[in-house]
Amino acid sequence: MPVAPGFMKDAARRALEIREKLPPSRRYGTLTGLKRARQIINGDNLSLSTLVRMRSYLLRARPNYRKAKSEGKTAETSKAIGAYDLWGGLKALAWANNQIKKLQK
Repeated sequence: MPVAPGFMKDAARRALEIREKLPPSRRYGTLTGLKRARQIINGDNLSLSTLVRMRSYLLRARPNYRKAKSEGKTAETSKAIGAYDLWGGLKALAWANNQIKKLQK
């Protein structure tokens, strides 16, 4: 089973650190997103079903992430960016797609 690369660990770790500093009303991330961030940071093996769920979330949330970025927002000022980074950040989608292809062969 694949393990998330360093760039995903860095994004997830940074997102969790930022989230902890925010007031509760501005915190981002669902329980699933927080769990995923911890899996990524801990270097847990990611199953095919987890990778498929990751891809699904990253595809669904990407427009909101891009919109916030285009408005000059950061993880400190946008829940969309912070939540997306919990899942490994923008490059995580390409990585997940690649891993899914490898595992399906």
